[in-house]
Amino acid sequence: RRSSDLKTSQKVGTCLGTVFFQTNKPHPSVNVNCTNNKSPKQVREDDYSLYKEMKKQTDPVTGSDIPDSNGHIDPSLEPHWNMAISASSFVMWEKSSEDVHYYMAQVKSVKQWLRKDDFIDFDYNILLYEIPTEEIIPCHIRTVWYPGQRLKVKYDCSSALHSEEGSSEGQPDEGSASYGNF
Repeated sequence: RRSSDLKTSQKVGTCLGTVFFQTNKPHPSVNVNCTNNKSPKQVREDDYSLYKEMKKQTDPVTGSDIPDSNGHIDPSLEPHWNMAISASSFVMWEKSSEDVHYYMAQVKSVKQWLRKDDFIDFDYNILLYEIPTEEIIPCHIRTVWYPGQRLKVKYDCSSALHSEEGSSEGQPDEGSASYGNF
C-alpha cells in the first residue's frame, strides 16, 4: 500500500504486510516490509525536530475530540493524532483476530506529562471501532518515546462485555515496528 504525507499528499513510501492467523497461537504472525522515499538520515532529523518541539513545552499539551465532529484536526494537534495512531496500532494488533479487527475512530483526549528525563510522555483516551460488531471500544493509552527508540505503549481497554490491559514492554524487536515521523 502506498503511504502519503498527510499535509502534502506526496508519496512517502510503500508498505506490504502479511498477517497469518494460526489456530493455536493467541496473536497473529505479522510481517511488514516498507520502502521509504526519505533517507534514514532525513527520518531521524524529522523525528528529532518533532521531539525538540514537544520537549520544549513549558505547559503540558492537551487536546480533545481529534478529529472534531466535522472531521477537522487542528494542525497543532496533528503530531498527537499521528502518535495516537502509532500507539493504537499496537493495541489493535493485540486485540485483533481472524474475525475481528479495529481502527482508531477518535482521540477523545490527549495530555502530555512533563518529565525531567529525556523522554516525552502522553496519555491518550481513544475510541476504537470494532469490525464487524460496530462496537466502540474506549481505551486509555500511555506512550513514552525518545527518537531512535521504539514507542513504549501501555493500555487499558474496556467495553460493555470485558476489560483488557496490555503493554509493549518486553516485546522482542522481531515483529515490532519502529515509527518515524509522527
